[in-house]
Amino acid sequence: MSAPDIRRLTNADFDDALALYRALTRDPVPVSAAPRDFAAVLAHPGTAIFGAEVDGRIRSMLTAHLLPNMTSGGRAYGLIENVVTDPGFQRRGLGRMTLRAAIDHARGAGAYKLMLLTGTARGARGFYEKLGFSDAEKHGMVLRF
Repeated sequence: MSAPDIRRLTNADFDDALALYRALTRDPVPVSAAPRDFAAVLAHPGTAIFGAEVDGRIRSMLTAHLLPNMTSGGRAYGLIENVVTDPGFQRRGLGRMTLRAAIDHARGAGAYKLMLLTGTARGARGFYEKLGFSDAEKHGMVLRF
């Protein structure tokens, strides 16, 4: 494995990203998912998708959103979503490096906190705790439509 390149994804990364989204979710990614949908996410203000490229392919990625908050004087908070590593490339540090890039991005943008939700079934809680995340302060809740 060559040294990973940790970078922001671009529209050209759609095919690799779609494969990772499909590995991530139990709900199937719609067959109609198209490059224009990926481009819309990438173009959304405050949103970045970070990835780890290995040998010309994106093998790990996540989405980071920065959102301004009035209760912190307009400073942004960050929200991490869709953290995924290709199953054949797990346990090589790619997810950690990608998440560190998002942490650095949020900190550099002046965010006062970074949050994420993680499912209970995949056992990722320890991974996030090793990177400094804690569930002692808040509890995540979800309302699905």
